[in-house]
Amino acid sequence: MWKTGLLLLFWGLLTSSELQQEATEPEPRNQPPSGKLDFGYVPQGDYKTLAYYEPGVIGILFHMVHAFLYVVQPNPFPEDLVVKVAKDKFGAIQSEYQKAIYYETGFMVCAVLGLLFIVLLPLVGLFFCLCRCCENCGGEMHQRQRKNADCQRGLLTTLLFATSLIITAGVLCAYAANQNLSSQLEGMKRLVSSNLEDLQTFANETPTVQPFYGSFNDNVGPLLGGNIHVELGTEVHPALDGVLRMAGAMRETKEALENVSVSLEVLQEATGKLHFNLSLVRSSLNRTLNDPGCSGEDSDATTTQLCRSIHSSLAQLHVSANFTRLPDVNNQLESVNQVLKTDLSDIIQKGFSSFNDTPGMVSDQMRDVVEGARGLLDVISTNISSFSKVFPVHSSLANFTNFIIHTQSKIEDSYPEIDQIDFYRWICCTGLCCMVVLILAFNFLAILCGTMGYDKHASPTTRGCVSNTGGTLLMAGVGFSFLFSWILMGVVTATFLVGGNVEKLVCEPFHTKELFKVLDTPHLVNPEWRNFIPGYMYNDSDLDLTVENFYSNCKNNRSLYSAMRLDKVFNVTTLLNSSLYTKEVAKMFDSVKIDLRGIVLLESEGKQSLIDFSETGIAEINYAAYLAEVNKGVTLVDLLSYANELEAQTDLMPKGPLQTSLKGHTNSLRQIHSQLVIPMEQAMSTLNQSIRLLERTASDLPNKITDVLKTIEAAQYLISQNATHVAIQETEKYKQTIVGYFRQYIEWVRTSLTMEVAACKPFSNIVDTVEIVACSFLVDSLNTFWFGLGCCALFLLPSIILSVKLAKFYRRMDTEDVYDDIPAYDTMTRFPRASAPPRHIDW
Repeated sequence: MWKTGLLLLFWGLLTSSELQQEATEPEPRNQPPSGKLDFGYVPQGDYKTLAYYEPGVIGILFHMVHAFLYVVQPNPFPEDLVVKVAKDKFGAIQSEYQKAIYYETGFMVCAVLGLLFIVLLPLVGLFFCLCRCCENCGGEMHQRQRKNADCQRGLLTTLLFATSLIITAGVLCAYAANQNLSSQLEGMKRLVSSNLEDLQTFANETPTVQPFYGSFNDNVGPLLGGNIHVELGTEVHPALDGVLRMAGAMRETKEALENVSVSLEVLQEATGKLHFNLSLVRSSLNRTLNDPGCSGEDSDATTTQLCRSIHSSLAQLHVSANFTRLPDVNNQLESVNQVLKTDLSDIIQKGFSSFNDTPGMVSDQMRDVVEGARGLLDVISTNISSFSKVFPVHSSLANFTNFIIHTQSKIEDSYPEIDQIDFYRWICCTGLCCMVVLILAFNFLAILCGTMGYDKHASPTTRGCVSNTGGTLLMAGVGFSFLFSWILMGVVTATFLVGGNVEKLVCEPFHTKELFKVLDTPHLVNPEWRNFIPGYMYNDSDLDLTVENFYSNCKNNRSLYSAMRLDKVFNVTTLLNSSLYTKEVAKMFDSVKIDLRGIVLLESEGKQSLIDFSETGIAEINYAAYLAEVNKGVTLVDLLSYANELEAQTDLMPKGPLQTSLKGHTNSLRQIHSQLVIPMEQAMSTLNQSIRLLERTASDLPNKITDVLKTIEAAQYLISQNATHVAIQETEKYKQTIVGYFRQYIEWVRTSLTMEVAACKPFSNIVDTVEIVACSFLVDSLNTFWFGLGCCALFLLPSIILSVKLAKFYRRMDTEDVYDDIPAYDTMTRFPRASAPPRHIDW
């Protein structure tokens, strides 16, 4: 029953998952979108579990333990042996015991050594105690004096101190592992709680498949209408641009005619004034030159020659250009103003607007097709939703959620008991560490006392109290070492066998994925099942669904549909067969008729305005006469240059009334140049530019306007008569685009269901959490604990030996070696004799 419920639960998580799209800003109608639609994203649960553990500094100890276990057990993971044992339900151990023994050789050797340690050390301690009671084995309170006694004492002290440091490192390692296990308890609680919360999130955040069709309606204008608009625009835009340029030419013609009319009036008036002023200057110069001082008997030769030269140049002071003979352009200007009463630019803008509304016209005429496409999408959504009603989805989800809540409640209720068990465990492990600390305390205090109380002049029987205390402490440490070391080794052996094998047979194969290979071994669980997961859930053991595949897919946050191969139950590909819907879409588009005859590029008023412009008479203007007069100078000679030359000649004359009079005429000429000539030159420049512009415009004007009208008529004919062919081509392209949209939508639904809906990350997180708790928290801490404690137990052996030997050098002896006073050269008759310890008054 629970298998059926689990299957229904997986189905519920799939079919009731809601594919919601983000609310996006609508695209502008004048900007066609790209060929790929954005259907939004699939909302996924916010999973809180971070199944990752970084041990920190203690990780160094973990790596040391792993290296030691590799030395003890360098053999590869016995996959074949484990599979055989699992298949035969441990019956294969009898036939495969040799392989098992070979694999466990390292553990067995260490276990045997540990058992020998446990058994022999108490016996050795017992015999050692009895032996010392009989004043043997160093129990006799007598020490022979040797010349190297100080050297031996120092060496033994150094070795014992180094051994004690190693034991200290071991006990610190064990204590750190003990504390790490307790401190990680809170982390374990957080991991368990977050995993259960993720499962609730996985089950609760379940929306339904919703159709996506809003974009089809918005895209009819930009896509189909836009494409038709672009295709027709290759003919229409040049035609409208030609009319628009001609409208600009009309305005420029009006401005040019106005400039010609005004400039001509200015020049005609200025020419009369200039002629009058030049006549006055000539007359005045003639009278001045007829003065006796210029040509009389009193004048010198230079003055006479200069006067003759000036008199001969007076003929140049005449007007050159004659603008009074030029005809005006008032009739042409009046005709152009009459033409411009019709706003041709506004008419052209209406034509542009009418043509640019092609996407809107197409969108209106395609409304029925769009509604049909939306109906097909509704059918797809209905088909998907109808499958979910066949299964008891909601009840399965409710049962699964209740199961998670109940499990979480039971786990949280067990936390106080777990804390209490951990407290007792911590007490026991700390007690074991305290045993070692007690022995270390004896060793370090003994070394301290022995070192501080050392007197090189004292004999073994006269050693001080401090030194004697150090020796006593050493023997006390030896006694406690015999009492505690076998207990420590017993704990180390038991935890070593458990923790070491779990690390080598479970944790290490999990990291290398070899454990998954064992679980995925064909016919392991059931002889008839190739793969037990599909065989158990779908009765199809040949389906490619293994534990490793399921874990890897969930690790990559794939959907439950693909991870559990739910296509065996619900085949999305069969349901979402795009060919069934694309045929319906094709039928809808076959009946589409697009009519664009409502588009008018240029109204009749605009055409008549162009014809009237060609009849304004600007081609009848005598441009050659205008240009002939404009190209002449204002006067026959440059007045400013003439005035400068006259002034130069006057300066050569002697000072007098003649010179003064001529200089006055020079100033008059300069004044005429600045007041009359310069404005006339500016007016002539404006007239020249305007006449040339009118000449260019009038050049072949009727033919130009005829070409513009023919082009606009051809574009209008294309839209009204031949646009159907263009519309059919673009409609076919748009049909393919819509069919592509259907395929994109169906592919999006398929991809979302198979890849994103109900992402099964929580399931891989559960496996990773179990591995972190079991291996990283428990097994690594356990292995580090026995590693440190085992180091202490092993080094207690040299500590015992060194302590016993060093105690002889610290403790006060009952007897000592004494030598008689005999000649130094008589070494053959020197015999030691025992001596009683001195009296207290001799100390």
